Amino acid sequence: MYNNMKKVSFLKNNKLGDAFVQNDFLPKGETEYYIRNKQVNATEKHWRNLTNDEITILKANANYADDWNSVLVSDVFDPECIYNSRFYGLIRIGDICCGVLQYDNLQLPIGIYNSIIISSDIGDNVAIHNVDYLANYIVGKECILFNIKEMRTTPTAKFGNGVLKEGEDEDSRLVLTVMNEAGGREISPFEDMIAADAYMWAKYIDDKELKRRLVEMTQLTADAHHGYYGMVGCNAVVKNTLSVVDVKVGECSVIDGVNRLQNITVKSGQEEPTCIADGVILKNGIVGYGCHLHNSCMAENFVIGNNSALKYGARLIDSFIGDNSTIACCEVLNNLVFPAHEQHHNNSFLIATLIMGQSNIAAGATVGSNHNSRTNDNEIQAGRGFWPGLCASLKHSSRFASYTLLAKAQYPAEIDNPLPFALINNNPSKDELEVMPAYWWMYNMYALARNSWKYTARDKRKRKLQNIEFNAYAPDTMEEAAYALTLLERWTAKAWFRKNGNDPASISLQELQEKGRQLLSGDKKEVKDLEVLAEGLEKGNRKVRVLKAYEAYHAYKDMITYYAVTNIMKYIQTNGNEATCENLHSHLATSVARCTKWINLGGQLVKESDFDKLVSDIKTKALPTWTDVHNRYNELWENYSKDKAEHAYMLICDVCGLEKINKDQWQTLLVKAMDIQDYICNQVYISRKKDYDNPFRKCTYRNDDEMIAAIGTIDENKFIVQIKDETKLFKQQVEELLSKLR
Repeated sequence: MYNNMKKVSFLKNNKLGDAFVQNDFLPKGETEYYIRNKQVNATEKHWRNLTNDEITILKANANYADDWNSVLVSDVFDPECIYNSRFYGLIRIGDICCGVLQYDNLQLPIGIYNSIIISSDIGDNVAIHNVDYLANYIVGKECILFNIKEMRTTPTAKFGNGVLKEGEDEDSRLVLTVMNEAGGREISPFEDMIAADAYMWAKYIDDKELKRRLVEMTQLTADAHHGYYGMVGCNAVVKNTLSVVDVKVGECSVIDGVNRLQNITVKSGQEEPTCIADGVILKNGIVGYGCHLHNSCMAENFVIGNNSALKYGARLIDSFIGDNSTIACCEVLNNLVFPAHEQHHNNSFLIATLIMGQSNIAAGATVGSNHNSRTNDNEIQAGRGFWPGLCASLKHSSRFASYTLLAKAQYPAEIDNPLPFALINNNPSKDELEVMPAYWWMYNMYALARNSWKYTARDKRKRKLQNIEFNAYAPDTMEEAAYALTLLERWTAKAWFRKNGNDPASISLQELQEKGRQLLSGDKKEVKDLEVLAEGLEKGNRKVRVLKAYEAYHAYKDMITYYAVTNIMKYIQTNGNEATCENLHSHLATSVARCTKWINLGGQLVKESDFDKLVSDIKTKALPTWTDVHNRYNELWENYSKDKAEHAYMLICDVCGLEKINKDQWQTLLVKAMDIQDYICNQVYISRKKDYDNPFRKCTYRNDDEMIAAIGTIDENKFIVQIKDETKLFKQQVEELLSKLR
């Protein structure tokens, strides 16, 4: 917002381009250029004064300088390449020779034309044309600056970082009000912030010492001195743009047709160029490598991770958006969103949420600002794979297990769903909430299997600073599945006791679990007609009906078996002859009990004990900087495969009621895993085949030939072919292991 209280002042004796840094903020013995000289490394290049002949040519070409002695150039300098420009303050110009720079179809002669340059460093062989005001910038070599109204830096520029400069109070620190509109979870961005950092800061805000240290570490990421210049990296293009204030422009980036950039860092490189174009307005934020922001989108107080897009009029405020995400045509306010998020419909709405990645927000989804109280301090939290359907409207506060799919509905009350891979549906005709656990596994396998593949395939990041688990079957989801088994046993037993005239409240929890396990492990007919009701899933008194409890129970068990066998197999393959069936227990049962709590740290899964150690080391300064914290993330990631194998082994032992897995049991699990792999392959085919067999999908085509020409045949589907190949390879690997056991 513009401050209407500011006034135009008449500075009678001031010299334009001088006194960028006030004397009060200059270290003793330093000039106002001392930081600028460090940024540009002024000692690397030989600077000289202009010759009289060069000054004569410059003046003849309608150029002006308030002091020609303050215009320094390199030895390679052609004054004919500067025309109708004005120079104020200390100007240093790199090599300029006759030549042309080209970007796309735009060709411009090298040099400075029709521009005002104030106290700036200009790199070698740049093309600066029609820049009405360029002040306090360091421009890299072979850059194009074309048709810019205003491009300047202020003495206390922070370039989107949540740090303070000398003399500033805490109220001046930039914060992002994530997860909660009312505040209370504020985080301060910094240039290398990733989703793991944002989550640790915002979610554990009650740890005052941790918060203090994170603020302290963030402050260490920047120098508090005044006087840093804005930077334009080598080979960058800034053109047809109105206002650029306090912006660090990364190398090879393109800024084209932008309305306003203020207090921004644009990260960009040759392998991952960032493009910002077409009416964009950005204020107070960090834009990651390889991002694309265009088509009149607007963002304020934000961090956008690497390889992400913001476009088509999207509105992003007070939010952190993780890597590999796309947000378009929608409103996103006060959110912390992990990597691989898709939200690209004009009328979707996401406010005050923690969305933990690999998510998709459908058109018309209203996830936010639908409060049940007078205040706006409510939140929604969703695990990986969250997918609210078309026009789904949710109440705050709600929580959803991983891979929750919400059918199109206006949900009347808060929901706390602990069942992963579930379909939830509001049934107004019966005034019931319906939940089908393990729906994805039973009826949507094509989407479930493809999700893991597509997120990996779309990960085009060259700098993978945020570690991400893309597999749907991982410690977080499998712990949810294990808990879901317990809930289904309990709820099924209660249904059986109710049907047989007993009050479930009079039955002990242990007896309920044993009875439920017996029913769900027995004949399906015993469970088929039971009215299984979930408890604690929705606020209110209406029924929450569990659909296909028996099938879901076995689906969860199959998921856990598949997860366990695949990860144990990977461990055996990785460790060669060291890991055999006989010594698996000693390799993988390294603790008394399995880790049941895993932290989704921005997409990276971490054991709770490791996370607690991380936090402790931050608070004791064993990890003194964010760089050290990021190195710890990477160390944990290197150990993750082993951690996952240990978890998989201990989980399957617990679910199967085994102390350890012997040779015969391992053979049984391997055979079972092959059957499950066949099931996955078949279900991928069947769930996709419905689209080809549906007569209503066929009705728009004249005949089968037109349909095949338009969408191909199911047997030509690349992903289905891939799954068949993966199934064949998996079964070969299992057979090799089985042959060693026989």
